[in-house]
Amino acid sequence: MLPIHLLSTGKALPEQQVTSAELDARLGHTAGHVRKKSGIDVRHHATLTEHQSELAGAAVRDALRRANVPAASIDLLISASGVQEQALPNTAARILEPAGLPAGTPAFDVNASCLSFLAALHVAGSLLTTGAYKRIAVVASDLASRGINWDDAETALIFGDGAAAVIVEAAPTVSGAGIHAYRMETYPAGKAFCEIRAGGTRRNPRAGAQPTDYLFHMDGKRVFKLASQLMDGFLDRLFAGSGYTLRDMHVVVPHQASHLGMQHLRKRLGVPEASVIDIYAQHGNQVAASIPTALHEAVTRQRIQPGKPVLLVGTAAGLTLGGMVLTT
Repeated sequence: MLPIHLLSTGKALPEQQVTSAELDARLGHTAGHVRKKSGIDVRHHATLTEHQSELAGAAVRDALRRANVPAASIDLLISASGVQEQALPNTAARILEPAGLPAGTPAFDVNASCLSFLAALHVAGSLLTTGAYKRIAVVASDLASRGINWDDAETALIFGDGAAAVIVEAAPTVSGAGIHAYRMETYPAGKAFCEIRAGGTRRNPRAGAQPTDYLFHMDGKRVFKLASQLMDGFLDRLFAGSGYTLRDMHVVVPHQASHLGMQHLRKRLGVPEASVIDIYAQHGNQVAASIPTALHEAVTRQRIQPGKPVLLVGTAAGLTLGGMVLTT
């Protein structure tokens, strides 16, 4: 176990809201089509003048404010965005100022697509356990709307923008608080099932890239098929040796992948619907920000209780499966 204490959580959303009714009109659908198809009531889309580092900074400030934590007490910032703000420098370097953290605070990125927050939280827990740092801010921010392909009916309706942050510090082992299990598995057979092909060294203006290469592409049926084949075995390996089983989970905080994805996950896990944190209708799929935003909502709605185990779980491009058992 990694004994860490979840000191605070925070959240930030762009002001601009997009309703399902507005999308019906924009896309020429009959009233109610988008709501029925996507399961979304409203999601937030940033304007072109807004930046994800600013949104991330607002989420960090919110987390600091909620626990009355001084910004100067944060001795490490980890950015866990699924898509970076730009190729260089790292997104974390651009978050420090809007977060109000002092110059000189170390900052770096952890990227595991939609599971970046889980990976970054595990890294934070490991570093806290070594004593290298005392208090760490982990923030995930994504502007998924920038990569929407409005000609792709499968993916155009599911995404929203947002950011969420947590402040964590080392906890006494006797408290029982911390990360009790963590596992991540990547299966490169699915590496082309979810992708944005351009923006790196593989496809760019010099190497050759089409405008649509900068937009999100997904083969949802193949993602679902591969993830379904792997999920049961993955969960067995996640819980092995932890002292917990799936039935012990008090709350499940999943990646808010899609309306159908959330339904399939609940059925696959076989847990009561009331135990699953589902914020998809109001937020959409926020890429890496989905899990920490759902975690924030669970904390602020007092759905998470001290000592009660919480399962954070999801899938990501790669194809990657990830899960964590956390107690507060």
